[in-house]
Amino acid sequence: MFKAQDICSLSEFVRNASRHADRLRETKRPEVLTLNGSAELVVQNAQAYQDMLDRIDELETLLALDEAAAEVERGETEPAADFLARMRKELGIRPRVR
Repeated sequence: MFKAQDICSLSEFVRNASRHADRLRETKRPEVLTLNGSAELVVQNAQAYQDMLDRIDELETLLALDEAAAEVERGETEPAADFLARMRKELGIRPRVR
């Protein structure tokens, strides 16, 4: 949730851009910019934005792992060797000779 001090008009942001940039660097909190009284843009420190993207990526990975574990529990998987053999057959790829 945004705090009241994190919301300002676009014109105020433009007039005092360096002050706002300093606040963004210092607090790492995003700032909501309004246009005609409505929220229109969000400005954020680049490192804070990257950190947020990294957290999202980590959460998506954890969700995918949870789903994969659920598929295994439901018996919806097959051994990798069987899958690869089936794919080779479907794609017409001859197995490697060792």
